Amino acid sequence: MYDFGAFAQAATWVSLLTLTFMEVVLGIDNIIFISIVVNRLPASEQARGRTIGLLLALVFRVGLLLSISWIVGLRASLFEIVLPWQDQPFGVAGRDLILLAGGLFLIYKSTTEIHNKLQGEEEHENGAGGARATMASIILQIIIIDIVFSFDSILTAVGLVDNVLVMIAAVVVAMGIMLAFSGIIAGFVNNNPTIKMLALSFLIMIGFMLVMEAAHKEVEKGYLYFAMAFSLTVELLNLRLRKKTKPVQLRDSQYD
Repeated sequence: MYDFGAFAQAATWVSLLTLTFMEVVLGIDNIIFISIVVNRLPASEQARGRTIGLLLALVFRVGLLLSISWIVGLRASLFEIVLPWQDQPFGVAGRDLILLAGGLFLIYKSTTEIHNKLQGEEEHENGAGGARATMASIILQIIIIDIVFSFDSILTAVGLVDNVLVMIAAVVVAMGIMLAFSGIIAGFVNNNPTIKMLALSFLIMIGFMLVMEAAHKEVEKGYLYFAMAFSLTVELLNLRLRKKTKPVQLRDSQYD
């Protein structure tokens, strides 16, 4: 499991590149969430909040990788409940509880943000939104969602690679890439209200997917990511079109 000699093989590097790419893709939703909640901090603290959030994600993922046997054990049923529409009892595992709590939190947080935007919440110099958030409250929210995203990421990685060192290397490289581009992504999302609304809708979809997985209903992630990529492409085309469209010019009145 901790085979350093594996790095001398070409197949290991292929696995490392594949897993790194997967970690970056799976980490985009984490960056979006962090960017949105950190936007409630004063402008001078937002970059620091994003960095702390991503570093916490790195710590959680490396820690979970070093506890793979415990993670695998989370798939074991803790107790069973009887549902009227099922013939057999429904086994509830620790992983299910974590995914359920994280999915509901993500749906709640994203819905609240959408509600605030639709209510015409003003953007303040010291942070977005009516109530100024504290760094501690933002970090707490980031920790909650980091745990959920880390479990989802690690469980996927375990199915692809059996060398923990390769997993750790992929996580570290992917997190370095996300740290480098997090500011650009955050600025783009926060400076474009339509993109921000689309990102919040994506987070609701991801929260719903986590709830479905907690109910043992596997959702094909490829379909979800395709829908997200298609919607983002259409919105980017709309943004480009709006930039090229000339603003309406009012003609001078002949009676002036």
